[in-house]
Amino acid sequence: MCRKFHISIIVFLSLGADIHLKAQSGSLTLEECYLLAKENYPEIKKLGMIAKTADYTIDNANKGYLPKISFSGQATYQSQTVSFSDALGALPISTSLPSLSKYQYKIQGEVDQLLYDGGIIHNQKELTKANNQLQTQNIEVSLYTLKQRINALFFSILLTNAQVRQNEIKKSSLQTQVQKAEAALQYGTAYRSNVDELKAEVVNTDMANTEYISNRSAYLKMLSIFIGKEISDSSVLQSPEPELLSSEINRPELKGFDLQKSVYTLQEEQLKSDLMPKVSAFFQGAYGRPTLNIIENKFGPWFITGVRFSWSLESLYTSSNKKQILELNRKATDTNKETFLINTKMDLAQQEENIKKYNHLLEQDKSVINLRHSVTQSAEAQLENGVITTHEYIQKLNTEQLANQTLILHQIQLLQAKYNQKFISGN
Repeated sequence: MCRKFHISIIVFLSLGADIHLKAQSGSLTLEECYLLAKENYPEIKKLGMIAKTADYTIDNANKGYLPKISFSGQATYQSQTVSFSDALGALPISTSLPSLSKYQYKIQGEVDQLLYDGGIIHNQKELTKANNQLQTQNIEVSLYTLKQRINALFFSILLTNAQVRQNEIKKSSLQTQVQKAEAALQYGTAYRSNVDELKAEVVNTDMANTEYISNRSAYLKMLSIFIGKEISDSSVLQSPEPELLSSEINRPELKGFDLQKSVYTLQEEQLKSDLMPKVSAFFQGAYGRPTLNIIENKFGPWFITGVRFSWSLESLYTSSNKKQILELNRKATDTNKETFLINTKMDLAQQEENIKKYNHLLEQDKSVINLRHSVTQSAEAQLENGVITTHEYIQKLNTEQLANQTLILHQIQLLQAKYNQKFISGN
């Protein structure tokens, strides 16, 4: 088990090292962030600990098949012993018979070899493996939830990147108008206030950019902490491609519920094993007084060997109740699974509606942007001809800018909704 785990870790770290090189080159994908975050998260260290603990526990269980060796000794004084002369005194025996000494001594060693235990050791090993799988799966569930947090940071960074780019487009348009206004001012066809108002709006655009860049820097730092790799402001986060998703739910929690039920099943098998008889072979060797030939009343060695049988029915008193408890635990696990599936289906339904909503909003955004862009172009010509004021032009430009920013927001929200759906379904 440990060997397989070590091989998996080596492959996992190799992939992480390759991604680290790609991150240093300035490019990073969402899937790479998932892998790096999993590699960096402290919880993953528990996987190795769980595997080693299971190996040690199974190894200890296997040692139950080894012979059990024990030693004991005693020295006693007995208030009364058998006197063969008194017991057999009425018989016509000329030889005097010894009596047992009141001081008796014994040093004994015993070897006990298990022959049959009703399957207790086997079930212990299977239960250990099942618990190991359950604990490992619980860690996988914990690591899986990282994806949701990575999604939030990753798409927030994509949004701020797009907002900065769109703001730069607005700034470029404003700077063009500043140049035209300054030229008109030189020819006496514009007022200084027109130039100043345009320049003030350029400053406002720079302030908005400062806000976007500051937010992006904060998100990048948080993402860097998650993945354990430094992400510079110049790093490129690649926008993920939308995927065709399956409606089937494949969340790691589902496997956890099934593994929990398998643990209860093995615990029930253990209850059956407790009711079975135990058989072992034994050998006892001893030295002391008296020996097995008690008539001699001398120090000497002896041994006994044979087969030992034991059958405790104590478990019968509690076995039925324990089985009922395990059955209730199984039903509770089924209920938890059903609750999880219902909540997951509701979350998926919400994301599906969000995807429909954002698709519809994007169509509307495009129509609004086309109209707003046409209005802004007309306003530029009107500004040059003195038909509208600079303030009116800036209002129309800001309205177009707001429409573009709304489009960007809905594009990122649509992409994030699709990846939220992917996370919720586990596909």
